[in-house]
Amino acid sequence: MDKIVIMLELQQQLNDSTNGKDWTSGVSKNSKEINWKRCIYMECAEMIDSFAWKHWKNIDAQPDWDNLKIEVVDVWHFILSLAIEENTKHGQLGFEDLANEICSVSSYAATTKQNESYSTQKEIIEQVEFLMLDALKREGFTLFAMMEHFFTLVKMSGLDIVSLYRLYVGKNILNQFRQDHGYKDGTYIKVWNGQEDNVVMKHIWEVDGDIAPELLYEKLQEKYENLEA
Repeated sequence: MDKIVIMLELQQQLNDSTNGKDWTSGVSKNSKEINWKRCIYMECAEMIDSFAWKHWKNIDAQPDWDNLKIEVVDVWHFILSLAIEENTKHGQLGFEDLANEICSVSSYAATTKQNESYSTQKEIIEQVEFLMLDALKREGFTLFAMMEHFFTLVKMSGLDIVSLYRLYVGKNILNQFRQDHGYKDGTYIKVWNGQEDNVVMKHIWEVDGDIAPELLYEKLQEKYENLEA
């Protein structure tokens, strides 16, 4: 449960930073409509492109499992955002209580066991489409039905809660680090001494698999400050 709480907190911080403090009202600080469900089903479409699903093109291509995992994490960003938004509008539970509700979803239990096995391409695509159908519902939508399908997808994609957490935190913190160091205005340096920043971040996780998010940020800061001219 602690990992879910941390991810909720990080998502709140990221959304506050990028969309403004009132983003849960459904409008960004730039007066743009925020539609997390649309974000989810559009990201799901990208997830399906991890596979050679087209019967007319690249029919022998192998699945891109690494990209699948990245897309699963991207969808998770949006589901967390939707959960926080729904909670603000209807419940106002603390994050620990909200995390308890998320962990009560029956398919979550399977993600607590170490997992590196994949389901078949057909099974995964079908599961992704269940998520899309959830996001496209005009009536009868329930967040926890979506969570049910999502955690099933996590397991089918060779992930578990630990690997999902590490991928999520790594991407979240790196995105925040980029924003804090000139990503928007083009001054950010993405290649660090011959390695892309995401590779450097991954190496930090490999050294310490239990590193706290704030310490991960500090490690990135230390390496960024010591780039070779």
